Amino acid sequence: MTDQHLEDLDHDLEVATGTSGIDREAIFTAIMGSWPEQRALGRKVAATPDFWRDDSLSMAEHRERVLEQSHKLVAFGTPKLAFPESVGGGNNHGGNLAAFEQLALADPSLQIKTGVQFGLFGSAIMHLGTEVHHKRWLPDVIEMRIPGAFAMTESGHGSNVAGLDTTATYDEATQEWVINTPFRNAWKDYLGNAAKHGIAAVVFAQLITKGVNHGVHAFYVPIRDDAGEFLPGVGGDDDAEKGGLNGIDNGRLHFDHVRIPRDYLLNRYGNVDEEGNYTSPIESPGRRFFVMTGTLVQGRVSLDGASAVAQQASLQIAVTYANQRRQFDNTKSGRETVLLDYGRHQRRLIPRIATAFAATFAHDELLREFDAVFSGKGDTPERRADLETLAAALKPLSTWQAMDTMQDAREACGGAGFLMENRIVGLHHDFDVYTTFEGDNTVLHQLVGKRLLDDYASKFKGVDARGQARIVATQFAGKAFREIGLARLGGVVGDLGQSARSVGWLREPENQRALLEARVEEVIAEIGMEIGKVAKASADEQNAVFNANQNKLIDAARAYAELTQWDAFTRKLAVFEEGSETQRVMTWLRDLFGLSLIERDLQWYLLAGRLTAKRARLVTSYIDRLVLRLRPLAQDLVSSFGYTDAQLRAKIIEDDREEKRQEEANAYYEQLRAAGEEPKDERDIYRMKRGSRR
Repeated sequence: MTDQHLEDLDHDLEVATGTSGIDREAIFTAIMGSWPEQRALGRKVAATPDFWRDDSLSMAEHRERVLEQSHKLVAFGTPKLAFPESVGGGNNHGGNLAAFEQLALADPSLQIKTGVQFGLFGSAIMHLGTEVHHKRWLPDVIEMRIPGAFAMTESGHGSNVAGLDTTATYDEATQEWVINTPFRNAWKDYLGNAAKHGIAAVVFAQLITKGVNHGVHAFYVPIRDDAGEFLPGVGGDDDAEKGGLNGIDNGRLHFDHVRIPRDYLLNRYGNVDEEGNYTSPIESPGRRFFVMTGTLVQGRVSLDGASAVAQQASLQIAVTYANQRRQFDNTKSGRETVLLDYGRHQRRLIPRIATAFAATFAHDELLREFDAVFSGKGDTPERRADLETLAAALKPLSTWQAMDTMQDAREACGGAGFLMENRIVGLHHDFDVYTTFEGDNTVLHQLVGKRLLDDYASKFKGVDARGQARIVATQFAGKAFREIGLARLGGVVGDLGQSARSVGWLREPENQRALLEARVEEVIAEIGMEIGKVAKASADEQNAVFNANQNKLIDAARAYAELTQWDAFTRKLAVFEEGSETQRVMTWLRDLFGLSLIERDLQWYLLAGRLTAKRARLVTSYIDRLVLRLRPLAQDLVSSFGYTDAQLRAKIIEDDREEKRQEEANAYYEQLRAAGEEPKDERDIYRMKRGSRR
């Protein structure tokens, strides 16, 4: 694409200059989302020194500090937000997570420890128990008088919850449950609060009564006495130092025929009477299992939000530093060049800003859906299933995005980025486990892929062979058309003339969406067809075909999550004043996000015939142009995230210290030049000598 062609682009893509054209307050309001008061409260916690991470502490000291902070947080009031009013809570599910997500900027260990206490242990009692359990335990859980562990994961079973090996067998003679981990692989593992502080646990185990296994259920199990010693039959280990989150006492638990009362079964979805008879309001064992585990989806929702926060914070640090730090006098002006004026630095950070906005806006929609389901205002089986799919799609994507963004931000700050005092590297360490916490990302995206396949297969239910053939023909008509080259020819004809015409095609939101959607639908259709061919084959053959397509399926699930973020970003554009500079800039960011995804998968789009070679080349050229146009606005955009020095606590950007150092150095050399005292550069003398010889 030539410079002249670039100049021919529509006038609304002219380079933005200055910072007065966009409404930072409007962008900040969009960032704060649907629960701004609660999110602001969470930011207030993050700005309070009592809750800050102290990097000078040993692991043992860090654990005790985080425990103390957890008690202080109770006094602050945010942990109560999600619990029922009947036990002193606020019954505000969305607001609770909006506040909780900000705790990562205080100390991620505090966020996750309180997430275990209130979001897992307490929520399990609330959602899986009944009113008798609520009254018996929740007031003490909310006040941190009962620190607890969430004992689901086992050493031998992580993502495969249905396959847990811990058993809870009912003893009719004593009307007790016998909790047992029969072998080492059945030990409960990686549990927050298990190594030291927890005095009880919600234990997930196979419920067995009258010789029948009714599947995984949850039980309240005391594990320590008042002196902090394990109760009889309970044992455990300390997971010790980890790659991050060392303020949490993660550990293992095992049970040797530990007995608990019959009513310690959290029996909202399954009950056993005194005689050992099992009943459930959900007849289907499979559906019962998914309903029970689905009540715990808030963990994934909260991690999605925390990951958006991590992206925002690391970018606000890195971009601010890049606008102050100077390296190399490329123009011989006597001033070195600001880092963000380098093309590669722009390409590294500015698309990440677009991604952070996309993740933030998609999370707010996920949070609203979560609140609708869990408040009861929109709790239907269909919406609950959709919520689970959406959370399983977005949590992996945003946690991966956060890790990639923090790594780029860390590197963009050079050696300073590797110092703990500048926050990014510490956040990166602590967030690393988020990619496997609350469900391994790859496994979650496989679940999403299976849901997409189920939706595809539903098109064929109740349809005869002729109707199925018609659906298949319709599904692949566009693909066949592209493969014979006619669509390519039409695309080439449409591209004739100015390159701006092809760029204009790429700018159209319906075309961007069609490309992103195709990356999902065509792949799912292809996999569905392959699996359909072996529908009547043996289980081994079906598994082999599925396994052969697993990688494509997971890629399609990620593409679905990315499309979800793009859609959310597009919908959010409507909140900005129509035709305003702010809406125009936010549209550029949306385009940058979508086209960056398309650029990453250009090979697929070319092979699928979705893009002509000319349009494919213009994707990168247009991205470069967008990055250049957004560069003058980068500082305003990251400042719109709204974090203060007290929340970021990155010394490289506090009080503009880097900019002041740069100005001090510049003033020194200017003074030398003005006084005629600046030493001559040997290289200049050498060049003059060489010139005189010629």
